Amino acid sequence: MVRTPLTEDQRDRGRALGQILRAARGPRSAASVAADAGISLDTLRKIERGAIAAPAFFTVSALAATLGLDLTDLARRLEIAESSRLAG
Repeated sequence: MVRTPLTEDQRDRGRALGQILRAARGPRSAASVAADAGISLDTLRKIERGAIAAPAFFTVSALAATLGLDLTDLARRLEIAESSRLAG
């Protein structure tokens, strides 16, 4: 199965998601957050730097729960980041 390449907008959204999650992690170690979310440290690092631009829903959900983020709030933050990017 051939995967459709991501658009630049999708990559930008992935980078914004990574920045939001990294900020929410604060001083906690990436290893601790990854373990608590049930994902690998490598996966968390890739998400935080935007290398995984479209992580699976359950991965994002597990990270949000671990970081105390509401998924609706996370979606709003992504919309704000996208609006700011388009306006700038």
